[in-house]
Amino acid sequence: MISEPELVGGGGFERPEVLTEAPPPRPPRPPSARRPWLWALGGAVVASAVWGGGLYAYEVRKPPGPDLGGYKEAGDLCAEAKLEALAGALGKRVQAGDGPVMDEPAVHHRSCSLAFGSLETGYQANVSYTLHKVTDPGPEFGAWGKYHELGTPIDGVGEKALFDERGDEGGELKVLDGQVEIELSLHRQYATDANGDVIQETDPIDLSGIEVPMTQDVLALMAELKK
Repeated sequence: MISEPELVGGGGFERPEVLTEAPPPRPPRPPSARRPWLWALGGAVVASAVWGGGLYAYEVRKPPGPDLGGYKEAGDLCAEAKLEALAGALGKRVQAGDGPVMDEPAVHHRSCSLAFGSLETGYQANVSYTLHKVTDPGPEFGAWGKYHELGTPIDGVGEKALFDERGDEGGELKVLDGQVEIELSLHRQYATDANGDVIQETDPIDLSGIEVPMTQDVLALMAELKK
C-alpha cells in the first residue's frame, strides 16, 4: 500500500505559491500589430480632408461671372418701360403687349410693344431688353448697329448708344451698357387688306428731335432695371 507522501519521510509535494501581487504589465505591441480599423478610420479622415481642400481650391480657382452692373432680370417689361417722355410727345399709351421671352443661364431677354395716341392712327414703340450673363456683347454691338444702319452716336447713355432718325416714319435707338443691350424703336402704323394694299395709316407728324424723348425714356428704363 502506498502511503500518502506527506506521511512518509516528511517529503512529498511542495505546496504551490500563492500569488499576492498583480502580474507585470505586458510589453507594448509592435506598430504592425495595432488594430487595423484605427488605420482605416485615420485614412478616411485624411482622405476627407484632402477632398474638402481640393473642392475649396476648385471654388477659389473657378473664375467669377461677369459684372452685371447692378442690372436685374426684367419682370414685366411693359410696366417697367413707362416711356413717359414719348407719351408726352405722341399721346397717351393705349396698348401694351409682351413679345418673345428667353430665360436661359446665359441670357435673359424680354420685349414689349406699345402704342401712343390712337390704336388705328397712332405710333407704335417696341422695347427690348437683353441681359447677357456670360458673354460680352460689346464686340458685336457696333457690327449690329451698322447692320441696322444706326449711324448717329448718342452721348451720355450707357457705354455706347447709336441712333437713326427715319423722318416721319419714326426712329431707332440701341444702347449698350456693360452686359446689357436695350433697344427702343418707334414707327408709324399701317393697316393693309388681304392684297397688301394700305387701307389705313397714321398721319405723319414732324419727328425732328425724337431722339431726345427716346433717350430720356431709355435712361429711365435703365434706372428702373437696377432697382
